[in-house]
Amino acid sequence: MQVTRELIARGQQRFDIYCAVCHVATGAGNGMIVQRGFPAPPSFHEQRLRDAPVGHFVDVITNGYGVMYSYASRVMPEDRWASAAYIRALQLSQHAAPGDADPAGARQLEAARK
Repeated sequence: MQVTRELIARGQQRFDIYCAVCHVATGAGNGMIVQRGFPAPPSFHEQRLRDAPVGHFVDVITNGYGVMYSYASRVMPEDRWASAAYIRALQLSQHAAPGDADPAGARQLEAARK
């Protein structure tokens, strides 16, 4: 599957619908359900999940894990991959440095800081 802007956007949309309620929009794991007493999922920014293969997230969405139930009947397979791609983008966004951006992007980051 090719990772495109459209795929990431679709993944964000699906993440916001199905995942953010527990994982929160940033992937930190303190969503509204957690704030109301449900056990907290791990942060997607933990090193072990940053190191996990992207298929791990697809497998968890498909089969569930721990207290998370399976989303196989709710999320289509292509949307599971889109969500996993978005999770990777979230992980990268929280650990990016200006040097990770292309030169035009780095200039935009520098201009925004001033």
